[in-house]
Amino acid sequence: MIKNSFQAKCAAIAENKIFTNTIIGLIIFNAIIVGFETYPAISNQFPSIIYWLDTLLLAVFTIEIIIRLIGSSSLTAFFKSPWNVFDFIIISASFVFLGSSYIMVLRILRVLRVLRAISIIPSLRKMVNALLLTIPSMGTIMILLGLFFYVYAVIGTTLFASISPEYFGSLHRTLLTLFQVITLESWASGVMYPILEQDPSSWWYFVTFILIGAFVIINLFVGVVVNNVEEASREETPSPTDLKLEEMEKELKEIKALLKEKSTKD
Repeated sequence: MIKNSFQAKCAAIAENKIFTNTIIGLIIFNAIIVGFETYPAISNQFPSIIYWLDTLLLAVFTIEIIIRLIGSSSLTAFFKSPWNVFDFIIISASFVFLGSSYIMVLRILRVLRVLRAISIIPSLRKMVNALLLTIPSMGTIMILLGLFFYVYAVIGTTLFASISPEYFGSLHRTLLTLFQVITLESWASGVMYPILEQDPSSWWYFVTFILIGAFVIINLFVGVVVNNVEEASREETPSPTDLKLEEMEKELKEIKALLKEKSTKD
């Protein structure tokens, strides 16, 4: 009974909004400290303060994980959530490298603690889950984009290697150039116009690449992401139409069950 009551108290604390908001505030505070540490003037002047603040925050985050772990129905239930696993790994790794000479690794782990805001804030968690749902759908689009890039890279290297070797001198350099072009960053003034001066017919290469790549294939990515975000939000907060459809499905199942019972009796 004592164990169950203590577990219930931990579960209530973990679900309390004040507790959650406090942890979010400390995560933001941790992010600010890590940001200040990138300035040598601050990190060299207050090294001990930054160290003890970081240690204190790590202790608080550890207590938070322990409370959530105890408040969970079981260890299996706790580690069933990928977000709980992520939080546990980040905090455990921070303890392992605390006081370590690997300063770069320690800083990276401290920055990763900021990502714990995703697991705490429901709206961010919903958005990330929706983005993760897009990964299987992205496979076909990535293959299409890869083929598209490769074909245009080979064509560009063949046509413009002698004209603009700094952009099209080799296949990998052309691929980097095409990546710049598809982002629409200085693609006309920096890449296309210098080549147009020596080869006026080269416009078709850049125009078709922009039309197909930036306006068609990239929009396929956007469409898949938007569709999955809508599906994820619909699962959490179903619309009145979805609720009505669920009620109709239940009624149809009940009618089918009644018809089966009647047929078996006859």
